[in-house]
Amino acid sequence: MAPGPAGGSASIRRPWAWVPPPAAASCGHPGRGLFTEPSQPLPEEPKPAEMAFHHCHRDPLPQPGLSPERLQARRQLYAACAVCFVFMAGEVVGGYLAHSLAIMTDAAHLLADVGSMMGSLFSLWLSTRPATRTMTFGWHRSETLGALASVVSLWMVTGILLYLAVIRLLHSDYHIEGGAMLLTAGIAVCANLLMAFVLHQAGPPHSHGSRGAEYAPLEEGPGDPLPLGNTSVRAAFVHVLGDLLQSLGVLAASILIYFKPQYKVADPISTFLFSICALGSTAPTLRDVLRILMEGTPRSMGFEPVRDTLLSVPGVRATHELHLWALTLTYHVVSAHLAIDSTADPEAVLAEASSRLYSRFGFSSCTLQVEQYQPEMAQCLRCQEPPQA
Repeated sequence: MAPGPAGGSASIRRPWAWVPPPAAASCGHPGRGLFTEPSQPLPEEPKPAEMAFHHCHRDPLPQPGLSPERLQARRQLYAACAVCFVFMAGEVVGGYLAHSLAIMTDAAHLLADVGSMMGSLFSLWLSTRPATRTMTFGWHRSETLGALASVVSLWMVTGILLYLAVIRLLHSDYHIEGGAMLLTAGIAVCANLLMAFVLHQAGPPHSHGSRGAEYAPLEEGPGDPLPLGNTSVRAAFVHVLGDLLQSLGVLAASILIYFKPQYKVADPISTFLFSICALGSTAPTLRDVLRILMEGTPRSMGFEPVRDTLLSVPGVRATHELHLWALTLTYHVVSAHLAIDSTADPEAVLAEASSRLYSRFGFSSCTLQVEQYQPEMAQCLRCQEPPQA
């Protein structure tokens, strides 16, 4: 038995045959068989340069380093991180001079953004490391862990600032410099708009190629998905959107305090309200990250369409052990067992099933096991489909 193109098995006819030994073997080793010469000359082995595809891999060997999508993500994160750091320092100074907790809150969010972007850059670098015998899938999921760290950091900083806002609501012994607050809040809005522009990118093309990194949208549902294809960039973009909302609230509060100093309570109130909005803005990213870490089916595809595609392959009677999961939002993996008719060609079934999965769903990795259909599979508990969630 020899492995098939996508991890399956199939019988291979060989150009030689084993025959019993003659009564008096000339080699002097009784009991050993002789291999007859093939009736036709063996075909020449293909040279590596002439092979368009590997014998069991649909795509050629990937190039080392970051993909074009990740190179773009790295450039965006570098630029946004630099802008964020400069304006964070300005907000710290402005917030101190204005005695504004809302400005300091915005500066703290920018600090969280700087940390999360640096963590995302580190995860992008780590994801380029090759697979090992311990990390057989490579380090792709470090990108997802970086996005999770980014979300958690924002939740922690926002919790501290919410506590300080409550303290100010309870005690009014503070003074706000309206002019300094207004100037700093205006600069903060411009900074967040600039970072949002830097981080915004067109979504991955809806290509039906065999690479998942160029296929899957972030999510499917009633709403339109965010047009971001990299998990780290998406998390940073959501961070910036939350900061932009808060900066607009701080700007509105600073205008009110500048013209009506007696309404200084607007400073902690704006901090409280827009911090909650920032926490809510991280919910979609957190949901997708947890789905990936829990080995859930990618949102861009369903169990039934993949199963029906496999059952539509000629010769396939049943499927079982079908598993769909993802390493990142765009790196999708599938494995399954195919039960085929006794008259079907395993190699042909394997090739056709793999081709349909790659072309229709854009899986990055596809592993199929081909086996002969047995009637008892219909009653086997392990061969049954999983129930609906």
